[in-house]
Formats: sequence, C-alpha cells, structure tokens
Amino acid sequence: MASRKTPKPNRGNGNKYSVLLPTYNERENLPLIVWLLVKCFGESEYDYEIIVIDDGSPDGTQEVAEQLQKIYGKDKILLRPRAKKLGLGTAYIYGMKHATGNFIVIMDADLSHHPKFIPQFIEKQKEGDYDLVSGTRYKGDGGVYGWDLRRKLISRGANFLSQVLLRPGASDLTGSFRLYKKEVLESLVERCVSKGYVFQMEMIVRARQLNYTVGEVPISFVDRVYGESKLGGNEIVSFVKGLLTLFATT
Repeated sequence: MASRKTPKPNRGNGNKYSVLLPTYNERENLPLIVWLLVKCFGESEYDYEIIVIDDGSPDGTQEVAEQLQKIYGKDKILLRPRAKKLGLGTAYIYGMKHATGNFIVIMDADLSHHPKFIPQFIEKQKEGDYDLVSGTRYKGDGGVYGWDLRRKLISRGANFLSQVLLRPGASDLTGSFRLYKKEVLESLVERCVSKGYVFQMEMIVRARQLNYTVGEVPISFVDRVYGESKLGGNEIVSFVKGLLTLFATT
C-alpha cells in the first residue's frame, strides 16, 4: 500500500494574506507577477489570495486575468473588474470588500515589486506585531534599478521634501509595496483624501497621526519590464500640490 504524504503545516498560524493588484493595461506583466506570487506563497506556505482589480483596461488585461483563474483556480485568483479608471484609493477600498484575509498586501502589478520580499514583510510584521510594514528603497540594502537620472532625482527629491515637511518616521513615503493589518488599512483609507502618487504618502502620515506602528524592509525596486510608466508632468504637479496640502493640514 502506498504511503500517504503528510500535508505540510500552514506557517501562517491562521493568518491569510490578500494581495491587491490594481491593474490598468498590464496584460504582459500580469501573468508573470501572478506566477511569481503563487510560487512565493507556495514555497513559504502562507495562505493567500490574489485580487485583481482591473479598471477597464483596453489592452485585454481582464481577459488575461480570466485565463489565470482557469490555471490557478478561482479560490486563489479573484477578478474584480471596474468599468473605468477610478483611482488607486477606491481600488483598494473595492478590493478590500472582497478580501477574506486578515492581512492585505498592496503592490504594483508591473513587476517593479518582486514578491520574494513578501515573506520578509510577514516575518517583520510578526517580529514587532506592526500595524503595517513598508518596503523601503532608501534604507539598508534597498535600491532602485532601471531608472534614468531624471526619475531618480524626482523620486529622491520627492522623498526628501516629504521627509522635511512631514517628518513621517518612515524612510520611504512614496513607495507602494506594503503589508497592512486589514482593519488598519480600512481605517487609513477612510481618512485619506489624496489621489494619485500622494495617496501612498498620506497613508503613512495618517498612520503616524493615529499612532499605528510601522516596520520597514529594504527592497529592490526595478523599473517596469513591459508597458510605459504612468508618471508624467501632471502627476508631478499633483504630487507637489498634494504634499503642500498635507503639510498645511497635518
């Protein structure tokens, strides 16, 4: 008689991690990031789900997500599309409504954020029972790869200005690779009024105001492999306006 394999114990101790992936024109990147996420969670043995929130991408991102559901299962890949581009903050709110995990991971779907760092986020969170853990490009062995000098100067300048004006107690305000306790993310999103790139910054500032604890993990940020960056002149102007608004109101 063949011996049965003993199932591996779940390392999460009852925790489940819901990954929110807001997408817009990411059909080339989505299969790769989902494969990396499935591999990462499979190897680390944490319970997970991936929620794809597509904002009506004209490039067929939604159709790709449907194919991924057939490959990995609808219990692991949840597709929650919206009719049009409605912003990052509302995408998180919408995604959280469908999340069954008690922890939420937010990250970019364009391969800028490698899922290999997620187990480090989880271990860091457990280490200090942090309310949120943020990936940082500006601490330890963190860094940015693939950007030209202009992008690096914009990012460094934005982060420096933010540090001087807001004193947030975190080294990377503009990053968007984070792990939150679900109830903490819900509380922060309810209070945030910013849109675009300022949204991530306001999340950290509000966390400080509410005395939430923040842990940091150094990460490597790599410029997108496929598609074009969504950072343009309008976004930079909006960032500066948003920064000044936060400075005046927090």
